[in-house]
Amino acid sequence: MNNKLVEEIKKYSAEDFENNLVNLHIHTTYSDGKADFKDIIEQAKKKGYKKIAICDHNSVQGYLDNDVSKEDIIIPAVEFDVWYGYVFLHLLAYGINVNSEELKPFLAKTKKETEWDIIRIFAKRNLKELIKAIHNSGGIAVLAHPACCWALSLDRFVKKLKAIGLDGIEVYYPYKRHRGIIKFKTVKRVEQIAEKYELLKTGGTDLHGRELK
Repeated sequence: MNNKLVEEIKKYSAEDFENNLVNLHIHTTYSDGKADFKDIIEQAKKKGYKKIAICDHNSVQGYLDNDVSKEDIIIPAVEFDVWYGYVFLHLLAYGINVNSEELKPFLAKTKKETEWDIIRIFAKRNLKELIKAIHNSGGIAVLAHPACCWALSLDRFVKKLKAIGLDGIEVYYPYKRHRGIIKFKTVKRVEQIAEKYELLKTGGTDLHGRELK
């Protein structure tokens, strides 16, 4: 586990996430977002953000095309589509080495694999191997928008994920699109589960538009 990154994220409060001072879940045109990669970074600087993470679906191409090594405001990240048993989930990888050879087999081979739901839902990544690759590339593994997981018991599901290496849960995020319907869990309940299993609590807006708030 990337202990330095874990300690950094622990410094951010619920208010930091809820008041748009920290946003660790942003998409750009490198997957299914509308925002320009470089523009998002500049927006974050101008608006006084403490930290952001661009997490395009199954791709780190944005980082390969744009040097962010001198940008302290950004945490390199990617969001993977993956199944675990009967549950389809999104796994956020933070602080990874975007040039990691071990991560390459899990990355999209085509642009469609980064943006088309009908293709992404047929992902064949092995979750246990993916988490191991994330850790070996210097990153941490975080369950994205857990209320969207169709697990019969989120508590038991998270317990299983923790056993195979999960480091955190995205606790602070808005319910948008289908999440407004599939609202099985509240932020408070997810926070309780994170604390029960001693998991890192992260947050973000899952931005797909052009503008940061």
